[in-house]
Amino acid sequence: MVKLHPSVLFLFFLYLSGTFAMHALALYFHNIIYNGKNAENATSAIVAAPEWANLTTLAGQGRFGDVVVFDDPIILDNNLHSTPVGRAQGMYIYDKKDLYAYLAFTFVLNSTDHQGTITFNGADPIVVKARDISVVGGTGDFFMARGIATIMTDSIEGVVYFRLHVDIKLYECW
Repeated sequence: MVKLHPSVLFLFFLYLSGTFAMHALALYFHNIIYNGKNAENATSAIVAAPEWANLTTLAGQGRFGDVVVFDDPIILDNNLHSTPVGRAQGMYIYDKKDLYAYLAFTFVLNSTDHQGTITFNGADPIVVKARDISVVGGTGDFFMARGIATIMTDSIEGVVYFRLHVDIKLYECW
């Protein structure tokens, strides 16, 4: 038997009652970390690192202490060369010794379908296949957005490149 969290049941009943609207988006973003040799293609950079590390290689020990800022393309599919619909801009901080990161970022969407921003915030246990992060706000089409985004690592190539699939469910959006 499948057990559902009480909050899921509550949201389901709100949806059925018609007092609740949900908007869903599925987007990808590609992150290419600057490694000292790829300045033309890099979309992120280590801006702070522990004393034992440097700014072109992620630190050992679960990357603990690294602070990375990014400005990644957001696309509708998993092809890096597809036309971007916006940018993912923000930072992640490796704040635990076993591959956890704290994420704070915004999707800046500028396409014919969507204009505005969606802001995300929360912990990212990187080794978990699908993990949830909070949607804490937005502007434009996503004014005062609230909801959950499920993040899944779609592809990874060493420590330089990864692609995330982000499944966004907005439960409140004016």
